[in-house]
Amino acid sequence: MSLILAIDQGTTSTRAIVFDAAGAVQATAQRELRQSFPAPGWVEHDPEEIWSATVEVCRAAAEAVGAEVEQIAGIGVTNQRETVVLWERESGRPLHPAIVWQDRRTAERCAELRADGREELVRARTGLLLDPYFSATKLAWMLDQVPGARAAAERGELCAGTIDCFLLWRLSGGEVHATDASNASRTMLFDLRRQEWDEELLELFGVPRELLPEVRDNAADFGVAASLLDRPLPVAGMAGDQQAATFGQACFEPGTLKCTYGTGCFALLNTGDVLLESRHRLLGTVAWRLGGEVCYALEGSVFSAGSTVQWLRDGLGIVADAAETEALAAAADPRQRVHLVPAFTGLGAPWWDPHARGAILGLTREAGRAELARAALEAVGWQTRDLIEAMAADGAAMPSALRVDGGMVANGWAMQFLADALGRPVERPAVTETTAWGAAALAGLQLGLHGSTGDLARGWRLGGRFQPVMAEAERERRYAGWLEAVARVRSPDGPTASG
Repeated sequence: MSLILAIDQGTTSTRAIVFDAAGAVQATAQRELRQSFPAPGWVEHDPEEIWSATVEVCRAAAEAVGAEVEQIAGIGVTNQRETVVLWERESGRPLHPAIVWQDRRTAERCAELRADGREELVRARTGLLLDPYFSATKLAWMLDQVPGARAAAERGELCAGTIDCFLLWRLSGGEVHATDASNASRTMLFDLRRQEWDEELLELFGVPRELLPEVRDNAADFGVAASLLDRPLPVAGMAGDQQAATFGQACFEPGTLKCTYGTGCFALLNTGDVLLESRHRLLGTVAWRLGGEVCYALEGSVFSAGSTVQWLRDGLGIVADAAETEALAAAADPRQRVHLVPAFTGLGAPWWDPHARGAILGLTREAGRAELARAALEAVGWQTRDLIEAMAADGAAMPSALRVDGGMVANGWAMQFLADALGRPVERPAVTETTAWGAAALAGLQLGLHGSTGDLARGWRLGGRFQPVMAEAERERRYAGWLEAVARVRSPDGPTASG
């Protein structure tokens, strides 16, 4: 039996999962990740903590498989995207905390560039919008704010990259400075059509080319992790978390769609070899690149999904565990129409309003914790519908069902409401660890454990299906209420969904 070790480095935790070649989980280990918020709208991680947690969970998962550890053939890596690290080339020492994808500190810089008419250039080359969500302005900020960083970068003394790149540097003992095409496509510095770093964008954002890694296919030779376990292991697959989940969900055909519910909510629609240019502020992105051939996707990104439930637990203290929200939502008074708009760090697609802030609307004296829990779960469904509506308006072919994954899909009430909000079936896979499995499957392709994506597609299994039961008139009335709530939290000068 051949096994693959998947490293899943996320926003709130770092996990290691050992899969067999069929995708069955053999062992898992997890460690929560601390986030710091040094100023309003700022979000940071400690890269050293990320690295130490990665080593810890990999060794724990390997120990858990016992004697079968000798069957581990290689490693796949998946990661939170857009989060960026800057480190010394010689020592590997980070010069600053990692700036997380949720961070909004460069919102004003993005607004300046937008006012200067630069967004069309960015969108045409990268498929992205000018927003602090992406890596370029974060990296430029670090170069300007860390004393001596820019001069050191220009001398070639520093490295930069997304979390996958930093982990690979450490795994390889500083031998490999590389990333994959999916992560590169999220930096706002990568030309999607030419599949290379764009010199004009590097100049625009003030990022020296010497900082950046080599860009490789998603299934490729990424070097060897020599000291992670007790023997060298090839790193053979790498993808950003949402692309890995799309791969793990076997969305290999154009028109297939998945949505992942973790810290945020991310919908990716496979568009094949067509890079679709959105008119409704969605993103064009690389889904994956295999054998030099690029598969593109249309993406909608929502910043707060599971983090909204986490806020109910840690911020308000109305639940002790996220799982409690399922029973609370089911017990909520159906006459109450409370909307929670979770714009804690702004609104993502299709609004892209970094200055919007969250609100709870529709409160009455009778509303309580059950109604707030229901509103939090409903917000996930309505935000997903915002994304699907924008995709349809862009003329994308829409599938008959939505495949879902991520931690929140264990919540049956939330998944049923999602089906009702969309008016289409929701499919939950038998193996819900699709992000980690996507990274493992990419490694398996490179290592010859899988013959083709067709083999992987035939291995996908349905675990549960949720059919919509809400009447259409009720669905549309309630969705109109959601849109009204969103309109009330948006900033006056925020962009329009079609702008």
